[in-house]
Amino acid sequence: MNQLLPLPQSGSLPLIELDLLRTFVAIVDTGSFAAAGEVVLRTPSAVSMQIKKLEDLLGRPVLTRDSRSVSLTREGELLLEHGRRMLALNREMAARFIIPDIAGEVRLGAPDDVSERMLPAMLRRFGETHPGITVNVIVENTNILINRVERGDVDLSVITCGGGFRGDDAAEILVWEKLVWATVRGGIAAERDPIPVSVWEEGCAWRKAGLDGLHDAGRNYRIAFQSAYISGQKAAILADLAIAPLPVSALGGDIIEVDEKFGLPKLPDYGLGLIIAPDAGPAVLAAADHLRASFHKG
Repeated sequence: MNQLLPLPQSGSLPLIELDLLRTFVAIVDTGSFAAAGEVVLRTPSAVSMQIKKLEDLLGRPVLTRDSRSVSLTREGELLLEHGRRMLALNREMAARFIIPDIAGEVRLGAPDDVSERMLPAMLRRFGETHPGITVNVIVENTNILINRVERGDVDLSVITCGGGFRGDDAAEILVWEKLVWATVRGGIAAERDPIPVSVWEEGCAWRKAGLDGLHDAGRNYRIAFQSAYISGQKAAILADLAIAPLPVSALGGDIIEVDEKFGLPKLPDYGLGLIIAPDAGPAVLAAADHLRASFHKG
């Protein structure tokens, strides 16, 4: 008969410091010790020492490292799940004492590209620091979002500026970003005549910048693809059906900037702005402050 081993006394179990878990989660989220060090404000060697301490406490490795990547062991996957939960509980507890007790619901509007590229990380951080505020996101084009804020259906909204929308000139500018012509790596769409172009709806700042630039440069073009969603624009680019004006931050993978040798017109910067309902309460103002700070850091 197998003899059951005695359970360890509660006092013999190690206490895992939240600081160690924070560093561990930062490594997983950023993909490297160096990048994690920037998040937790430690040198890469200090980060490495923290992970060694964590693994010594647990008696097993939680990360597999090589010269180019970091991956989780099976035990590391379990630690990550519990670590995130412990850090979230700590933030919620601390926020109850340190952050003013602000609660409520915020209706936040955003264009499709902002909701895909920027909002997830911003909202995650806001949820960590303001656990009492619920944010509901409404994704629409800028013209509709301006109208919804004016009607009181939306509390605040990020909008695209520079497209000629009524009211976008009154927005508080959060960031200016460079527009470039985007194509697929190895594609030939930029060589065609007329040039096939993918664009958004009428009034879109990206559409206006691209088509005005081609017109002023005397380049022949045809609208080969239309979509109100950035995922549709990227699909057209990846299929080499068209080129499209995109923010430089939307490039990546096989979507690259068109080479200068094709002589396409330079595109202007475009802005992302913030509009807020005049009767905004504390929860809405807290969300607005968070958006300002997030774009400023970016």
